[in-house]
Amino acid sequence: MTIEFTAFVRTTEGRGASRRMRRAGKAPGIVYGGAAKPTPIELDHNALFHALRNEAFHSSILTMKLDGAATQVLLRDVQMHPFRNEVLHVDFQRIDANRKIHMKVPLHFVNAEVSPAVKLSAAIVSHVTTDVEVACLPKDLPEFIDVDLSGLEVGHSIHVSALKLPAGVTVVVRGKVDPVVATAIVPRSGGEAEEATATEAVAAPVEAAKPAEKKEEKKDDKKK
Repeated sequence: MTIEFTAFVRTTEGRGASRRMRRAGKAPGIVYGGAAKPTPIELDHNALFHALRNEAFHSSILTMKLDGAATQVLLRDVQMHPFRNEVLHVDFQRIDANRKIHMKVPLHFVNAEVSPAVKLSAAIVSHVTTDVEVACLPKDLPEFIDVDLSGLEVGHSIHVSALKLPAGVTVVVRGKVDPVVATAIVPRSGGEAEEATATEAVAAPVEAAKPAEKKEEKKDDKKK
């Protein structure tokens, strides 16, 4: 799938210029990398905002049209306003078709409903991680990676090493040797029973206090 967007060269810089640009419905950004110098750009804010809601926009090779030329880029960073649906700044990186890139790719979990863990044990499949970093040539970059859960059993997990990767794609692992991607957990039962026991325990001292109150009343009657 080819994703294209249009950008324009930005001639003004600075916070004041960026504020004026946002008020005019534009979003400031920059494109860097490759042999060319970093270029400040601006984009239509609404078009960019809607594009960012598309998962593929974050993990695909994008075609940027700038000054009549088409350049292949990757989305590298997005700065959003803390509480408004407003893009403050966006970064793109030019790519070289002959050099490997590192990119985070989303995981799509499939076939959980037919796994032994769900069908036989009513387990809940926990998605420990939702994306992985991969290294590959730009032409081999997958939009996403499927995680097949059909064989998952209770007490077992799926690790990065079990992922079926497209040709030319490798997962970049840091720290742990073989991180867990998904695991099956059986929810605890008896929550209502535990709640009832706790209620009885609280009520017990109240009931026990009533006879003591009656004895004190009898003593008072004798004194009278």
